[in-house]
Amino acid sequence: MKDMHDKAAILMESLPWIKRAWGRTVVIKYGGAAMTEEALRHGVAADIVLMKLVGINPVIVHGGGPEITAYMNRLGMPVEFVDGLRVTSPEAMELVKMVLVGKVNGDLVSAINAHGRMAVGIAGDDGNLIRATQKDERLGRVGEVTAIDTTIITNLIEDGFVPVIASVGAGDDGGSFNINADLVAGEIAAALGAEKVIFLTDVDGLYADFDDKGSLISALTFAEAETMLASGTLAKGMIPKVGACVHALRRGVERAHILNGTIPHALLLEVYTDEGVGTMITAESASLGLPDDATYTAYEGEVTL
Repeated sequence: MKDMHDKAAILMESLPWIKRAWGRTVVIKYGGAAMTEEALRHGVAADIVLMKLVGINPVIVHGGGPEITAYMNRLGMPVEFVDGLRVTSPEAMELVKMVLVGKVNGDLVSAINAHGRMAVGIAGDDGNLIRATQKDERLGRVGEVTAIDTTIITNLIEDGFVPVIASVGAGDDGGSFNINADLVAGEIAAALGAEKVIFLTDVDGLYADFDDKGSLISALTFAEAETMLASGTLAKGMIPKVGACVHALRRGVERAHILNGTIPHALLLEVYTDEGVGTMITAESASLGLPDDATYTAYEGEVTL
């Protein structure tokens, strides 16, 4: 009987959060081991379905760095990074698009649709959803976002679907660009006026000292996140995530979260419980607990581009 009461208490704890989130849009950047390991992928997909069924409008953005690297290695194509971004030749861009759109996107859509008629996969260059321009000549077909047209996304949401978006963009030259998925998620969250943007990664969040697991920063403000970026000590793998958080908050998104996607049901714990998990960045001006002596180090991880 106690177990049943405990389950009821958990459900009741989620009630105010369900009411608050009803009808809101949440952008989820999906990556890391939670995407490449099948069991974790299906767990995240189930969480996304539950969020949709209880009234949230989830929008999924994904990259696919590890898969792209694996296929490039298999085909003997050079794998090179500059400042954490993948050098993408025109030939590599063809492979990037095939992997992101043809495999990664399809696998995630299938995992969600195992629960019913729920998800539709699209590429960022479909319908000029994401317009992009070349970021740096040294990087080849790597782009930065110049415009977001949310028409396709809002139409899918209104029709009851979960949009699943591969992080490529359309260039003015008629070709496609490879774009960092963290940055795409932040841009789309801002363009949609989403309530929050969530980044699923392979670590628990941001640490004041990564070697000290007790130094996880559970919450910080927009201003503190800006200081973190300006400090120059943030690990490269976290720079796009924190930068995307800051950009989204600057554009009106209320909260940004960095979560460990390998924790079972991390999404549900963050959205529907009092304590939450990971690191939350808010637009509020009051300090939420950043240590005075924080050095802002974090696990660098593998880039997702």
